[in-house]
Amino acid sequence: MREAAEAGVSRRRLKHQSLHIPSRGIRLPSGQAAEVKLQARPLTLVTQFSAASHATAFLIWDFPGFLPGTDDPRIHISRPDSMAIPRRREVIGHVGQFFADEITRVDGVLVTTRTRTWLDCARKMSIDELTVVADHLVRHPRPAFEGRAEPYASPGELAEMLDRHKGTPGIRKARLALQQARIGADSAPETRLRLALCRAGVPEPELNVPTVLRSGVVRQPDVAYPEHRIAVEYEGAVHSEAAQIIRDIAREEDFSNAGWILLRISKRHMENDARAAVDKVRAALISRGWQPN
Repeated sequence: MREAAEAGVSRRRLKHQSLHIPSRGIRLPSGQAAEVKLQARPLTLVTQFSAASHATAFLIWDFPGFLPGTDDPRIHISRPDSMAIPRRREVIGHVGQFFADEITRVDGVLVTTRTRTWLDCARKMSIDELTVVADHLVRHPRPAFEGRAEPYASPGELAEMLDRHKGTPGIRKARLALQQARIGADSAPETRLRLALCRAGVPEPELNVPTVLRSGVVRQPDVAYPEHRIAVEYEGAVHSEAAQIIRDIAREEDFSNAGWILLRISKRHMENDARAAVDKVRAALISRGWQPN
């Protein structure tokens, strides 16, 4: 409301029936599905010392992984535990202990940092899905494609976040997820596949390591067992595009010419805790001399 007045919007205009009133002191155009950042911004402005958090921050940061409740349209707002819990229409309020470096600003919206958001969401997420997010945070980016050269966080920074907030609900799951996290996974399916393989007693694979094949060509398989010359690639929807199909054929020929087995995994192989994918990898390893315990 204050911003509207400063922008010269009249009181009469602010009372017009075409405006949506999500909460006291806020007016928004009706019938427009605003992105979550735009929904969160006015709520953090009218709620003193607050920031978007939990599922709302999860969406703002575009985290991979499954968090129950992200389809709830209400906005999560957090403020220090020395203040009253936020209570507004269309808001889920939280209070907690916050250090100064755990709140940041994204396109004008105050929001909990990525590492703090990971911890805040731990209570409702499974250990494996927390691991998916942890892998996302610690992975080394590809500057040519992502416009950044540093990971979002280091394993040490995630561990420090946990040490700061001992006793927080979900922290035990977060600690177990951090133990499972690895640097190298480029996507949620890659993390889920790795976890399923390890749970099934299959050796832990290398992740996205550049591999020089016998032909001199360098390939970077999603998952690899170099000792057994086995590579595994997860193929999402993009692999159905014509140009990608051509690249996939060339990739398969490169591995085959170098004496490698290339296993191609799709979404259907990941059902039932990736049972079909695990069976494919296990069979390939056995064919190359690996013996299960």
